[in-house]
Amino acid sequence: MAHRDLKPENILMSSDSDTSDCKIVDFGLSKIIGPSQTSLDPFGTLSYVAPEVLLQKPYGKEVDVWSLGVITYLLLARVLPYDDEDEREIARQTIQDAVDFSFSPWEEKSKAAQDICRIMLEKNRHKRPTIEELLNQEWFSKYKKINDRGQESS
Repeated sequence: MAHRDLKPENILMSSDSDTSDCKIVDFGLSKIIGPSQTSLDPFGTLSYVAPEVLLQKPYGKEVDVWSLGVITYLLLARVLPYDDEDEREIARQTIQDAVDFSFSPWEEKSKAAQDICRIMLEKNRHKRPTIEELLNQEWFSKYKKINDRGQESS
């Protein structure tokens, strides 16, 4: 299934504790898309929409990886990777511009953090990683170990 509208407003914490689980909500735009299926429906919130949706090209579940890349970039940099007051400019940037890591606070972020954003914000949907591939990236490795320890103690 592709959510097709992942954004911070659609990710909630199940409690106010530091170890709270995240819950994805608002599946109103979601669509079941099989492994080799694609869609052409133009859905999502502009700042989080993948280039292929804006270009009205077929897309699959990788649109959610793009949206997660935008969210990750926003969490790390405190700004959206592509933003402007003019919606047409946001669309143009999303389709054409490389993601920018040349400003603060990126100097303080690890290369692995930049790399994870870069690969999630890959413009070519065929080169964008799957969720499974993302979880094997260096940046997630320490979190995987934490989660594995948590599973062992349960």
